[in-house]
Amino acid sequence: MAHPKRKISKTRRDKRRTHYKLEAPGLAKCPTTGEMHLPHRAFWLDGKLYYKGQVIIEKEVMA
Repeated sequence: MAHPKRKISKTRRDKRRTHYKLEAPGLAKCPTTGEMHLPHRAFWLDGKLYYKGQVIIEKEVMA
């Protein structure tokens, strides 16, 4: 098995890992409501489920 000849310092190890960064998710704007949401996913707004700018489900209000 391969063994390192010298110990790699924490600084040197961390320099190698600098490019692994968390990215913000890309958001899409709904053409109907103007709401920002994750692309290719349905989202709730005011008791209605929207997908591709159309209402899919309307939540019934219990009175």
